[in-house]
Amino acid sequence: MNLQLLSFVDSWNGFWDDMYEVFIKGDRWELYFKGLGNTLLIAVVACLIGIILGTIVAVLRVACVNNKNNPLASKFSRFVYKIIGGITGIYIAVIRGTPTLVQLLIMYYVVFASAKNGVPVAMLAFGINSGAYVAETIRGGILSIDRGQMEAGRSLGLSNVQTMRSVILPQAIKNILPALGNEFIMLLKETSIVGYVAISDLTFAGDRIRSSTFIMFAPLLIVAVIYLVIVLGLSQLLKVLERRLAKSDSR
Repeated sequence: MNLQLLSFVDSWNGFWDDMYEVFIKGDRWELYFKGLGNTLLIAVVACLIGIILGTIVAVLRVACVNNKNNPLASKFSRFVYKIIGGITGIYIAVIRGTPTLVQLLIMYYVVFASAKNGVPVAMLAFGINSGAYVAETIRGGILSIDRGQMEAGRSLGLSNVQTMRSVILPQAIKNILPALGNEFIMLLKETSIVGYVAISDLTFAGDRIRSSTFIMFAPLLIVAVIYLVIVLGLSQLLKVLERRLAKSDSR
C-alpha cells in the first residue's frame, strides 16, 4: 500500500514538474497566448467573412427559386438567375464536399503562393469554408419565415430587396442565431489545422513546445484545456442568448 502511495506521489510530482517545464519555464506560456491570439483572430474574422458571404449566397439562392417559379419573370431574368443558382450551388457543393485542410493548403500553396503572412490567407480560407455552411443555415432561416411577410412588405410599397433586408432577414437571423453561434464554435476548433501552413496558432504552439521539451502529454493537455474553457464559455453565452430570445418571442 505504501509503495502504491509513493508511486502515486512520484507520478503526481512528475506531472507538475512537466507542467512547469512546458508552461512556466522560459516564459513558454507566452507561446500559448500568442498562439491563442492568432486562433481567435482567424476564427473571428473568418466567421464575419462567412456570415457576409453566406448571407449573400443564401439570398441569391432564395431569389433564384422565387424567380424560377414566377410566371411574370422574363426569359432573360430566368436565365440570369439560373446561372447564379448554378454557381452558388457548385460553390456550396464543392466547399462542403472537400476537406477544410485541403482547401487551406490550396489557398496557401497555390492561390496565394507568394504570401509571406499566412494569417490573412487562413482567414479567407476559413471564411469561404464557413460561408457555404452559413448560407444553408440562413437559407433555412429565410424559408422558415411565412411567405405572407414578403407579401405584406410588398403591399407596403417596399421592393423585394427592401422587404428582404428590412423584414425577412432580421426575423431569419433571430431564428438562427444559436446555429450561427455553434458555427463559430466549430470554426474555432477547426482552426487548429493552420499549423500545416506554419501559422503559430494555439495547437502549433503546443506542438512546438512538445518537440523542444520531449514531453508529450502536458503541452497537449494545456492546449485541450484552453480550447475547452473557451468553448464552454461560448456555450454558456449561447444558452443565455437562447433564453433571452425565447423570452422576447413569448412577449
